[in-house]
Amino acid sequence: MPHRTSVTRVTEPLSEDDLHNLTDSTMAAILDGGTFGWLEPPDRSMLERFFKGILLVPERELFVARSSDGVICGAALLGFSPAHLDLHNSRVRIMGFYVAPYARCAGHGQALLAALLERARSLKVKVVDCELRETQTIAVDLLLRLGFEHWGTHPYYGRIAGQTVRGLFFSKYVAKGPPLPYWESSPSTISALSCPIESSPMHPKLTLYPAIDLKGGACVRLKQGDMEAATHYSDDPASQAQLFAEAGCQFLHVVDLDGAFAGRSANTDAIQKIIKRTALPVQLGGGLRDMAAIERWLEAGITRVILGSAAVKNPDLVREAARKWPGKIVAGIDARHGHVATEGWAEVSELTAIELAQRMEDAGVAAIIFTEISRDGMLEGLDLDQTAALARKVSIPVIASGGVGSLEHLKALYRTAQDVPGIEGVIVGKAIYDGRIDLSEAIKLLEGTC
Repeated sequence: MPHRTSVTRVTEPLSEDDLHNLTDSTMAAILDGGTFGWLEPPDRSMLERFFKGILLVPERELFVARSSDGVICGAALLGFSPAHLDLHNSRVRIMGFYVAPYARCAGHGQALLAALLERARSLKVKVVDCELRETQTIAVDLLLRLGFEHWGTHPYYGRIAGQTVRGLFFSKYVAKGPPLPYWESSPSTISALSCPIESSPMHPKLTLYPAIDLKGGACVRLKQGDMEAATHYSDDPASQAQLFAEAGCQFLHVVDLDGAFAGRSANTDAIQKIIKRTALPVQLGGGLRDMAAIERWLEAGITRVILGSAAVKNPDLVREAARKWPGKIVAGIDARHGHVATEGWAEVSELTAIELAQRMEDAGVAAIIFTEISRDGMLEGLDLDQTAALARKVSIPVIASGGVGSLEHLKALYRTAQDVPGIEGVIVGKAIYDGRIDLSEAIKLLEGTC
């Protein structure tokens, strides 16, 4: 059931609590994909000055969304052209529209957008414009559902993590009566200036996460999560991480297998060497069961922490961690035939993967890693049906895992991701070590460049 939302236009200086909550939610949204012009979070004091300064700019109006407990969880700017430009006074632009990752799927976004449109109508504005990066799929879907028209695409809108990202342009006519003449552009003019979504499907750019699974300080791979069926690949995980970086990988996926069974970090030395050897961001899972352990690894240089068993057994920990370190907490959901497994895959619960994914989304995690254990290490292909079903039920990114054995398996995932935008990447392990997959070819395929 959606939570009650209130949306207000900010006309007076915010209280210290409101400013704190607004800054927290904005930082989380920036880490999750960017907003208000930032792709990386600025200094907190700078962000606070930004919000305080908005009230001094007559061409900007700030709106905030509050959850049922009164805490700010989203915001947006409405931008106006200078008053002397009469030609443009009939248009306004939505800027920096967002809802914090931990507050999504509760109706806040729709309420916020509806308030912006109502404000535009009250000011006798005729057209509301908005532009977004194609990667902001949740916002794109919301605009389309509320009647915005996609009229153009900029093919080189920006660069994010070395990737070219397209920009999508939307407008909605909100005045009563028939549209003005300039609003009714001819089809030939539109096609000459833009690339409509319908005639040019979005090509997903998926991230390949090479896996480094640690057992006894060595790099190994398991079959179906069986610690007794481990294949040894390298005594020097840090050198392996460096090879992945040199091959063009953009992220590392590291799992402390001993830690997952012990409930605490066990391959500390190997993980620290990986961090020191390469500048690649690292997501780490295995044995992280309390706030102190999470904080130690984030301070040590880990980019994202994966919470697996804790997601089932200690959801309060996940929620607390996601709020303290927005964008840094990922839920690892390991399932055997759809039911969640914990304790290093040694136990299987009655909880389904989709149910847990929705709980984790509500807790505020930045992404979900979904692994079908029965396929892990078997090289028989991902469980695309389960992965797609889960991705359709949540609004946060989903990383696929378990079973990749060939480029054909990655092609199948890429095709699925074209229909299910929530799929963000894939973890590959054994197929890389066995030489079944060439990393450079796999990266090109997943980035849509081949």
